[in-house]
Amino acid sequence: MNTAAAVLAGQPVQVTGFAEWREAARELLRAGVPPEAVTWGAPGGDLFSGAPAPAGPPHNAAIPLQEPKPAPHSPPRLPRSLLEMLQKAACYRDPDRWAFLYRVMWRWQQGEHDVQSPADPDGARLHAMAKAVRREEHDMHAYIRFRERPEEAGPPRFVAWFEPRHDVLPQVAEHFIARMGGVSWMIATPEASVLWDGATLHNTGPLMSSAADLDDAGEALWLTYYRSIFNPARLNAPLMQSHIPSRFWKNLPEGALVPSLVSQAGLGARRIGQVAAVGRKSGSTIPIAPEDAQPEREQPSRLDECRRCELWQYATQAVGGEGPKRADIMIVGEQPGDQEDLAGAPFVGPAGKLLDRVFEQAGLDRRSVYLTNAVKHFKWEPRGKRRLHKTPVQREIEACHYWLEKELAACKPKVIVVMGATALKSVFQAGNVTLKDKIGRPVRHGDSWVVTIYHPSYVLRVPDEASKQEAFSVMVKGLKLAQELLERPDLPEPPP
Repeated sequence: MNTAAAVLAGQPVQVTGFAEWREAARELLRAGVPPEAVTWGAPGGDLFSGAPAPAGPPHNAAIPLQEPKPAPHSPPRLPRSLLEMLQKAACYRDPDRWAFLYRVMWRWQQGEHDVQSPADPDGARLHAMAKAVRREEHDMHAYIRFRERPEEAGPPRFVAWFEPRHDVLPQVAEHFIARMGGVSWMIATPEASVLWDGATLHNTGPLMSSAADLDDAGEALWLTYYRSIFNPARLNAPLMQSHIPSRFWKNLPEGALVPSLVSQAGLGARRIGQVAAVGRKSGSTIPIAPEDAQPEREQPSRLDECRRCELWQYATQAVGGEGPKRADIMIVGEQPGDQEDLAGAPFVGPAGKLLDRVFEQAGLDRRSVYLTNAVKHFKWEPRGKRRLHKTPVQREIEACHYWLEKELAACKPKVIVVMGATALKSVFQAGNVTLKDKIGRPVRHGDSWVVTIYHPSYVLRVPDEASKQEAFSVMVKGLKLAQELLERPDLPEPPP
């Protein structure tokens, strides 16, 4: 059965790439099948092309379709510029990309040549898709970092990991074939991998799970060089972040160094280039009269000026709260994580994604609550190329309570939802309160109710699925209880 006949029979057109789509689209155009009559999919369905529609008549079966006609001698023709743009846009990950590209092709064949213009809605979308794909190719060229493997390990000699947003791996592979000649290398992504053996390019499925699977004994030399050329006097952190989006930092070897280098610049390295070395040298003590001594530093007025504990020295930036100024519900977590530290916003990493699922299950709009953390700077320890979370100690929790008090006073929430032990200790200002004593039980604290739930990172760490589901359920019930307390603030406090 040809493509047009399959469409008439209510079957989806299944394609796996641009070449297959182009052949199918040419056949449909010759048969006069309009875009609204075609369902596009991929064999077995995939994340980006959409799952095939079930067998049976199409949802728009009322649209009259022409019977397939014999192919004319001259197939449909497109200008090279439009065809190249369609091929580029085909790499853009979008559930309806094949349907959209066929609509563009159909309109051109119907004489609507302005479909290629950015002034046309479809043309504007086509140009935007092609631009995004070109940008992703450029980013892969710029931010791929190859790690060298030992010679005795055999080929490939160099290995790289990247997480592209669009399907640009084949084009990028051609770029590195031209650059690296006969040296063997591999580029791995979450969806696929390409292996160059020096003469032939091989395409495979995913072979790695993350950049942590790579190791390079010579990388320490590069990191030493990177530290040496870093000039704190010329640091412009916002400019650096705008030039290199935060999603690339986690896979760059030097990415783990940047937060500490930025912190050192804030310590005064902009003024003293050798601050780390000079600061450790002992000097002579100069006596000074008490009346000439500087007064004790006043409390900071801005979060980015906070020096109440040592965590600020090792974090990229302080991460404050986010949400309405006067929200009825305030949610307090522990501290920003690695991605929050880079982005400067709370709950944008894996824990934030899970929290979004909890919001959805509880029927609570994230935009209606105030989200913050008990500790405002990321506390971490190096583990290879990664920065791993480290739990704040009580003195750090107490030092940062200064900022939480300001948020509570400004927001005046009716319900405070604390997530995890650190947030619990901060809100109650007590180091001996435990999660198991408070979990799921509403408690009056000042003018607010306090509801305690698990932290989303705990749910992510639980090893077995049953415990994971139970912890997730506790979080959902806690947010539902918080909403119930808003509607019934006079509920009596349960006995201990």
